[in-house]
Amino acid sequence: MSSRRTGGAGPAGAPEVAVRAEAVLGEGPTWDADGGRLLWVDILSSRVHTLDPATGVRTVRATEQHVGAAKPRAGGGLVVNLRDGVGLYAPDGAFSWLHRDPVPGRRANDAAVAPDGALWAGTMRYDERTGGGTLSRLTGDGQRVTVLPDVSVSNGTGWSPDGTLMYYVDTPTRRIDVFDVRDDGGLGARRTLAEVEEGAGWPDGLTVDAEGCVWVALWDGGAVRRYTPRGELDLVLPVPVRRPTACGFGGAPLRDLYVTTARAGVAPAEQPLAGSLLVFPNAGSGQPGVPFAG
Repeated sequence: MSSRRTGGAGPAGAPEVAVRAEAVLGEGPTWDADGGRLLWVDILSSRVHTLDPATGVRTVRATEQHVGAAKPRAGGGLVVNLRDGVGLYAPDGAFSWLHRDPVPGRRANDAAVAPDGALWAGTMRYDERTGGGTLSRLTGDGQRVTVLPDVSVSNGTGWSPDGTLMYYVDTPTRRIDVFDVRDDGGLGARRTLAEVEEGAGWPDGLTVDAEGCVWVALWDGGAVRRYTPRGELDLVLPVPVRRPTACGFGGAPLRDLYVTTARAGVAPAEQPLAGSLLVFPNAGSGQPGVPFAG
C-alpha cells in the first residue's frame, strides 16, 4: 500500500506506539486541551483512558456500562456515551445521567462535539442489525433530538473548519457522507463525499483537519486515509494492525495523529500491536476541539 500526500501533511512513515495496550475495541482519540491529555475508550471493556504525551502519565477509569465515547466538558469533567444513554462525570468523579434511554440489544458507539457545543451521539445494535441504530444531537441542558433514526453502525462524525459542513460515517454503507449544517445546528442536504471500495476495509472513526480534509480509519483495512474536501484520496497511512478504529489529532500543537485499534477478532500472535494506541508524529494540523456545553 502506498502513501500519497499533499498540502500541509507531515512526512509519511510507520507509526509509533503511544500506549502498548490490549484494548478489545479501542475508540475515539480526543485531545483535551485544558487537561493537556488525550482521551480514548475501550468500548467493550468499559474503560476510559487518558494519556499525557508530555509526561507519559496515564489513567484508566472504569465505567458501569460499555462506553462508546468520552469527551471533555466545559468547566471540567467528561461527557460519556454509554450503553443506556449519555452520562456526565463531574471534575470530582461524581456521575449523573444527562439523558437515559435504554433499548435492549442496543449500545452506544462513537460520538463527537459540534462547534456549538452540542454532543452528537451514535448508537448501534450489538448484532449490527441494519437500521437498528441512531444518531442524536444533545444540547447542554439534556435536550435530545434523534436526527438520523435508521442507521446501522453509527461511527465517525466531524465538522469543517468553518462549521458549515458535517461529515458522517454509517459503516456498512462504505461511504463518508457530508451534510450542510443549518443555522440552528441541525442538518440540511446529504450527499456522498467518498466511498471506500470493496476490499479496502470499512470506514470507521474520522477527524477533520485544519485544511478541511477528512481522515478516516479503515476497519479491516489496516490503514488511515485522508480525503480532500472535494472527496479526492490524497494520503494512505498503513498501520501494523488490521483493525484501526478511529483517528484524531493531539499534542499541544495538534500535529500528531493518534489512532485507536481493536484486538477483537484478530490473532494477537500475528498482530501483537492490536489494541494499542498508535501515533503518527507531525502528520498534519488538527482543529482545536470544543468541549461539551453541559
